[in-house]
Amino acid sequence: MDLKVGDKVDLIVVRLTGIGFTVLVNEEFEGMLYRNELYQKLEEGQKLVGYIKKIREDGKLDVSLQAVGFKHTIVKNEITILNALRKNNGELALHDKSSPDEIKYQLGMSKKAFKSAVGGLFRQKLITISDEGIKFVETYS
Repeated sequence: MDLKVGDKVDLIVVRLTGIGFTVLVNEEFEGMLYRNELYQKLEEGQKLVGYIKKIREDGKLDVSLQAVGFKHTIVKNEITILNALRKNNGELALHDKSSPDEIKYQLGMSKKAFKSAVGGLFRQKLITISDEGIKFVETYS
């Protein structure tokens, strides 16, 4: 196997299991996309791009639809939030008390990912945070 953690790979969804989706990796290896890491609907036969998350001792692969690495994921989530703010006149009615389901529905990310990305945007002074949600800083919008 010529693959390593972090490699970008082609995936084909094979079937739904109790813990996620079995996928074919690069038309050769068996992999698993775990249900708790998915923020989009998948169908059997669907083709996707993914990333090697872990190579297990049994030779099977754990894969992710997000690039492996904290920095890459945070930046991607920050961009998602900024784009949502632009589409909503600079305001989003989401905050740290919002339900995980509402965040997932509106932004397609986990609550933990949302809070990390919002924290980064706040530290960069791009947004303000209130009980009503988040807003662009006046000079940015």
